[in-house]
Amino acid sequence: MTLDPQIMKAVERLDYRVTVGDVAAQSGLDVNLAERGLLALASEAGGHLQVAESGDVVYLFPQEFRSILRNKYFRLQLKEWWEKVWRVLFYIIRISFGIVLIASILLIFLAIFAIMIASTASRDGDSDSGGSVSMPNVWFGPDFFWIFYPNYYDRSSTYRRRSATEKSSMNFLEAVFSFLFGDGNPNADLEERRWRAIGTVIRNNRGAVIAEQIAPYLDSVGQGYAQEYEEYMLPVLTRFNGRPEVSPEGGLVYQFSDLQTTATENRLQPVSAYLKEFPWRFSNASSGQILMAIGLGSLNLVGALVLGRMLAGGAIAAQIGGLVAFVQSIYWVLLGYGAGFLVIPLIRYFWVQWRNQKINEHNRERQERAVALNEASDSLQEKLAYAQQFAAQTYIGEEDLAYTTERDLIEQEIEQADKIDTEWQQRLEGR
Repeated sequence: MTLDPQIMKAVERLDYRVTVGDVAAQSGLDVNLAERGLLALASEAGGHLQVAESGDVVYLFPQEFRSILRNKYFRLQLKEWWEKVWRVLFYIIRISFGIVLIASILLIFLAIFAIMIASTASRDGDSDSGGSVSMPNVWFGPDFFWIFYPNYYDRSSTYRRRSATEKSSMNFLEAVFSFLFGDGNPNADLEERRWRAIGTVIRNNRGAVIAEQIAPYLDSVGQGYAQEYEEYMLPVLTRFNGRPEVSPEGGLVYQFSDLQTTATENRLQPVSAYLKEFPWRFSNASSGQILMAIGLGSLNLVGALVLGRMLAGGAIAAQIGGLVAFVQSIYWVLLGYGAGFLVIPLIRYFWVQWRNQKINEHNRERQERAVALNEASDSLQEKLAYAQQFAAQTYIGEEDLAYTTERDLIEQEIEQADKIDTEWQQRLEGR
């Protein structure tokens, strides 16, 4: 069993009574995929088919269909369980980079202090009679572990003075991961948003559009003959099972019959004038958290370099042993982490700037197409008027049904017979 989560979400958004066109427009899925997905979902979740007198099919689903599927299939239960576990694991992965940074700083400076103490003790050992050497009092503040708290900046008067716009919902350990690797692709759902927007535009125009209405949602419309002959519409026609029509002036309009049948109320859906890609952000952490990450990263790298000079030759580590010997054994790991902690964000910063330039170019091109549509020329207005000849929308209500799988067939046939007799009586009386 393979059920598409986009279809399930679309069914829920459309109040559990849908046509293939409804789901295709809502989810942006290929019409054929939407039809097969609805049939599979109806079969597995106890859905019902309602057939109109026109032959159109409406799918009716119980509101608890997810619970039905969950109880029926262990694999769905396992998937939901894994999603919960993965959220916890990913959180642990996120904070681990901050924990490693803090542990690295502690190891490096404890090793430095140990070497300094050992060096002092070796110089004064001959003249020291029974004296003991104590570790210097290293002050980390009243509570070093304040950085682990989600609201750590509220524990300091400095951070309480931060403006509301600078505050971050992240704790510092999460902010370290954000500083290193960012917070994910803001356009991960770009294709889904694209096809949902195109489906909504077609539905709002009652299943008949021109290419200029779709162009603001595409990445490219081609050049030369490819643009003139509107070849960029081919993927749209394929996905939503549309067909072109030629106007007397030679212009092309596109009709999508499958999207002209609906089981929902006839109302326009909001849609943006063009598809807008969101810019990448270097980090969602606050400026204070980023500065602190840079400061600790720099401290870590400088400490690693100083420690490297002190450990040169390996004699000191062999003499002192213990913590110092352990730190020397992982020294190159600490140095590599310290360098990578600053180099990776630096490279990513320049990559984000380059990527956002490309995004701005795409958005500007789409916006220009949207403006051109709003400032339609006479020829464009003629195409829009011609497209209205093919615009139509069929709403299938309960009164339009020939039969439904919800109820007994014999009972429905009796009701249909009474309905047919009533219609014939009305016709005879009308003569």
